[in-house]
Amino acid sequence: MTIDWGAFLVVAVASIVSTAVVVSLYSFGLRFHGLTHPDSRTGRPVRPRYASVLAYACFTLSAAAVLFGIYLIVPFFHR
Repeated sequence: MTIDWGAFLVVAVASIVSTAVVVSLYSFGLRFHGLTHPDSRTGRPVRPRYASVLAYACFTLSAAAVLFGIYLIVPFFHR
């Protein structure tokens, strides 16, 4: 029995890159979600609309990547 080191390397690199992408997307989502500034009239913290849109876009892409990974792993979905 021999190990196909090329395939092993491809899987290792793909898993490291995909993990970095998912974690980065989620981190950016948290950062955009926490982006606030005080309102000029009330002094309460307000999040700009673009920050909310970007936060939810990052969360959605992160969740989609996780669901796609589950789809690739679970053989039941490949029927």
